[in-house]
Amino acid sequence: MKSIDTKKIRKAMEKVQDESRYEHTLGVTYTATALAMRYGCDLRSAEIAGLLHDCAKCMDNAKKIQICEKHNIPVNDVERKNPSLLHAKAGSFIAMDTYGITDTDIINAILNHTTGRPNMSLLEKIVYVADYIEPNRTKAPNLSEIRKIAFIDINEALLMILSDTLTYLTAGGGDIDPMTQKAYEYYKAKIEEQKEE
Repeated sequence: MKSIDTKKIRKAMEKVQDESRYEHTLGVTYTATALAMRYGCDLRSAEIAGLLHDCAKCMDNAKKIQICEKHNIPVNDVERKNPSLLHAKAGSFIAMDTYGITDTDIINAILNHTTGRPNMSLLEKIVYVADYIEPNRTKAPNLSEIRKIAFIDINEALLMILSDTLTYLTAGGGDIDPMTQKAYEYYKAKIEEQKEE
């Protein structure tokens, strides 16, 4: 990966994000870096992915759809109905196009930080979990327990987050992205397998 100036990215995020989103971004970056230290993941990759994970979040929905359509990024029915979900797909494109990110693992961490997916890389798991447990989050159920488990067993924390997300969406009558359901089923089976061994 060529030299990426994280200070420039941080300043850029401060400009394109509102204050609370920027605070969240810093929280995710901090938490992702701490998790990377714990699990032996590349710290710089975790920092960059954390800084850029929500780079398209404050963009208006029409712009997110336009980016996806222009660059042949597939949009599913749930995303079309809730275009705010497209910030991960649009963000992964912006990370490459605007910020020069060429590392596939960082791109995937940005791309999958909202829905998760089966068989995520360590960096993808770290960013997904960091997005949920960062210090500015206060409302999610089981948050203090998940925060502890995140530093003990990342897969267990991932499964808990996926489970809580599905419960929340089902209870609220929200649309569930099929990828979130697939990720949940994958990690549930994986953890059950490990317990049987």
